[in-house]
Amino acid sequence: MTRADLEQMREHVNNNIVVFHRRRIELLKGLELTNLLKKNPYLFRAKNMTTAAKLIESLLSARLSSSEEKLFGDFLEDLAIFVASRTCDGKKSAAPGVDLEFTRDDIHYLVSIKSGVNWGNSSQHSKLAQDLREAVVRIKQSRFSANLQPVLGICYGKTRSTVMRRRGYLKVVGQNFWCLVSGNKELYTEIIEPIGYRAREHNDAFDRQRGAVVNRFTKQFVEEFCHPTGAIDWIRLVEFNSGNYDLDGVLS
Repeated sequence: MTRADLEQMREHVNNNIVVFHRRRIELLKGLELTNLLKKNPYLFRAKNMTTAAKLIESLLSARLSSSEEKLFGDFLEDLAIFVASRTCDGKKSAAPGVDLEFTRDDIHYLVSIKSGVNWGNSSQHSKLAQDLREAVVRIKQSRFSANLQPVLGICYGKTRSTVMRRRGYLKVVGQNFWCLVSGNKELYTEIIEPIGYRAREHNDAFDRQRGAVVNRFTKQFVEEFCHPTGAIDWIRLVEFNSGNYDLDGVLS
């Protein structure tokens, strides 16, 4: 990457990390207590949760963790596409299961981008392999006679690059992935500084909103799922979460 490319990348990150933080706050504002209470009540009972505030904090953390991973995965995918657009005229792909297409050294890469190595189950892995195979066939028929290389690109992790022969694609992870889309072996470390742009300011705003949500949900939870003594009514909570008996009508 040229110095100009790096400066454009930093500007892109600065602008779009703001969007990530705004979506985190929007996620908080859109939550209802019922969203949190869908989590496993047996697990939290086994962990001896005794106060409403501690239970709400734990439920909210569990909910936000998976949602933030998805939001940040979208950010990293967008960043990879932006970098490829600057270094090798990469484009966001319209093919199902494919996120990015670019050509380098007479090889046309079809890249499906995932955030981390622990993504998906076996069915999702099989579906990805099928999507990449079908994309190769369609592109060969319609546009290209050049060499096509399907790729699973993973934004962070230390797994070595591997040709997944049974699934038919190249798997690249972490530094190797960012080098593939940019031609720059150091890009994986160069993006970390701009990602922290105004991080303290953004997280202070998020924490204020999070605190308000915890207080509001704790008050609501005490009113609806605690005994008059203040103790958590686990029976009522489990009934709300899982009470759905209808076997008499199904089995008769």
